[in-house]
Amino acid sequence: MIAQQACSFTAVGNKLGLDITACDIAYYHSGEDLKNKGLQDIEHTMENMEKAKINYKWEYFNDIEALRTHSLSALHDCSNDMKKSSERYIPVTLPSLPFMNSEFDLLLSAHFLFMYADRLEYQFHIETLKELLRVTKEEIRIFPLVDLEGKRYEHLDKIKSYLTDNGCTVEEVKVPYEFQTNANSMLKIKKVSN
Repeated sequence: MIAQQACSFTAVGNKLGLDITACDIAYYHSGEDLKNKGLQDIEHTMENMEKAKINYKWEYFNDIEALRTHSLSALHDCSNDMKKSSERYIPVTLPSLPFMNSEFDLLLSAHFLFMYADRLEYQFHIETLKELLRVTKEEIRIFPLVDLEGKRYEHLDKIKSYLTDNGCTVEEVKVPYEFQTNANSMLKIKKVSN
């Protein structure tokens, strides 16, 4: 399994005995630099969260302090796991991945691809999806399907058609987690032909 996001997902998975590889552009930096940057990012986010509070649903996290506690815990877990299992954290710059064809059964991409649609062009999404498909044997899941303002990615239907035309089944699936308003569905892409 590959996880494309810097978070505690890999650390938790490792504790459960799962075989997970994480990749992110952030891993070009040292673990200590990442931890310090993470602490700064959490503080910056919390300072601005009060103003943006209306754009979020406060069911999973009861309040901003609970979000801070959860974020610090995730950062701690990730930092510790990176020290113990650094070989599982691979620096990458999309749309290129340093993995073999069909290396992973399942690929998860969280809080990246469509969230930054204002900065990442449609062609970048296509090139990245081609690469994700290349390294994945069975299934890709992308979450969420909205941008930072909570608006559905404008080219999502076009992306779904592209994937279907290239031998995949594609499904939008509602998920029980919704922190950012409207960020409650994922794209489930299954390869049906290689």
